[in-house]
Amino acid sequence: MIENLSFKRRLHNHLFTTFCYVVSIISILVLATILWSLLKRGAGHFNIALFTQDTPPPGSDGGLQDAMVGSFIITGLAILVAIPIGVLIATFLSEFGRKSRLSNQIRFVNDVLLSAPSIIIGLFVYALMLRTTGSFSGLAGAVALAIIAIPMITRTTEDVLYLVSPMLKEAAVALGISRWRVTVLIVYRSAKSGIITAVLLALARVAGETAPLLFTALNNEFANANPLHPMSSLPVIIYRFAMSPYKNWQDLAWSGALLITVVILALNLIARAFARKKT
Repeated sequence: MIENLSFKRRLHNHLFTTFCYVVSIISILVLATILWSLLKRGAGHFNIALFTQDTPPPGSDGGLQDAMVGSFIITGLAILVAIPIGVLIATFLSEFGRKSRLSNQIRFVNDVLLSAPSIIIGLFVYALMLRTTGSFSGLAGAVALAIIAIPMITRTTEDVLYLVSPMLKEAAVALGISRWRVTVLIVYRSAKSGIITAVLLALARVAGETAPLLFTALNNEFANANPLHPMSSLPVIIYRFAMSPYKNWQDLAWSGALLITVVILALNLIARAFARKKT
């Protein structure tokens, strides 16, 4: 009886392990196929003109310079807004109101935002800002991306702050250091690598968002660095050019997709390096 039970357990264990291996191999093959398609179709047009020339009209040569500049401005503004808000919310949740009713409500709202579809956030910002100002703008796109980034930074930073040794904080308080100085000079320094990891993961998350920008920043046929006006962005250009019937636009869409994939992959690798350093 015991041997029969042991055999069934070993059999179930081997079957489940085999299933995990098969699923992992399938996932890796799918990812490899996607990367190979991007390299095959996008690498041929990955040249200096891609970074130095603006988006061309149909049938002409050009690049994606204006879209890259727009994405840099919109994403940069979004992260600059999201970092202080997300870090401060995480600080309150972990250091000052860990078990309060308000903290539980904030965590619930944060979880809802974390899982909310990005297109819903784009529609919310559209109703909030564009119906008021009457115009699409890069600033509205930055607000939409910031709303997406804030819950990610908050959740990851809160988890990191929990890992700071309580003895460090207790020793500092025992020496007469004020609570806010303990948080800034000791807790933040101890969790610096984890906070940077949270920011990089949020940046990688919002860098490829398309749906919110369609409702907020829209697009611009000309180079524009003013966030108060409609701005071109790399994800929107990729979407627009990929749907077009013009071959030169389709080629630029593949090159742009390869570029944004490389950037997001690099951000994730840097985030993992910081996470390993933290560990």
